[in-house]
Amino acid sequence: MVTTGSLYPAAKALMRPATKVIWPVTVEGAEHLPLTGPAILAANHISFLDSVVLIGVLPRRVTYVGKAEYLDSWKTRYLFPAVGMIPVDRSGGEAAAGALSAAAGVLQRGELFAIFPEGTRSRDGLLHRGRTGVARLAVSTGAPVVPVGIRGTDRIQPPDASLPRPFRRCEIRFGPCLAVDRRVEGTSDPATFRELTDEIMYEIAQLSGQTYIDRYSDVPKTVAPGEPPTTEQPSTP
Repeated sequence: MVTTGSLYPAAKALMRPATKVIWPVTVEGAEHLPLTGPAILAANHISFLDSVVLIGVLPRRVTYVGKAEYLDSWKTRYLFPAVGMIPVDRSGGEAAAGALSAAAGVLQRGELFAIFPEGTRSRDGLLHRGRTGVARLAVSTGAPVVPVGIRGTDRIQPPDASLPRPFRRCEIRFGPCLAVDRRVEGTSDPATFRELTDEIMYEIAQLSGQTYIDRYSDVPKTVAPGEPPTTEQPSTP
């Protein structure tokens, strides 16, 4: 049986040259990535290719989350965990606790962990409300959060496309680390988690250039005839 992460070196060896030739990636803010120690990479999610290009451009090994449904298909059941994916049940609450516990283990080993706070790919190009798991993980481990803005991967592989288009460019922008405030370490207050998550989403919006909408990406909004969709920036501390 293939063990978790055992194929990561092979995936890295393939993706590094691919992100230079097949899908050229422009990287900004790489100086914000910690050279050692744990960190949470919190990124927007606009394409299946997002996690792939992150593997290609990051100088360090990264473990990331993926929807548990990938384990239902023979095509991805063994491959994705073998390159470092931790499956997460997107129903949230207690169902996601196991994934967060595994993620905490990654950070406690001093490694990088990547998460898409929206929980699923954006199909309308907007940046949606973040799930608070990213804040809970930061508070419980004390790991800093590096906000990440990804642009252009949706032009390479739109959400419903089965294969990526070659020779199209994309961009990844890393922002300054957001350290967990000492005053909130150990808290279990949902309002605090919400505030921290909103701060993270605000930084992601600045980096990705997306318009923020205060609605989860998998929850449709009922709009009255003639009413424009509501968009707003997340609250900042």
